[in-house]
Amino acid sequence: MSDHYEVVFSCFLRHDTPALVLAALRWHMGMDDEDPDGLDPDNHPYPLLLPGDGRLPGGDIASFRRTVQEFTASGKRHEWELFVRIYWVDDLTLHLDALLELMAPHVARQGYGGYIRHEYDIEGKPFKFHDSTYDPVEI
Repeated sequence: MSDHYEVVFSCFLRHDTPALVLAALRWHMGMDDEDPDGLDPDNHPYPLLLPGDGRLPGGDIASFRRTVQEFTASGKRHEWELFVRIYWVDDLTLHLDALLELMAPHVARQGYGGYIRHEYDIEGKPFKFHDSTYDPVEI
């Protein structure tokens, strides 16, 4: 019998995030069919952020878009908005660090970036980004 988790990624990536990282996230979310060249297949064996069968109350969601964050004297400042809420089987948690490593150097705002919560737990374990890295999460 497998354990199941609610996994949420909620963060903004800088406007200058490399094309490989953007392509990898789109592939993980099922927005692109082909995995990008340069992505390590050992760490990213298959799409990990696909919305599933809706076993979570409110359903699974995966959203990734470029948004305007502020208007400045020199024009608009954009960031990439990432929000994913999905239901994971425990085998997928083996690849959590690879996803966090992919995003961490490009996170626009330090601090909270989402959480993982066992389906029967009350509180989740948050992802925290800082200084182009993240705090490891004990599952």
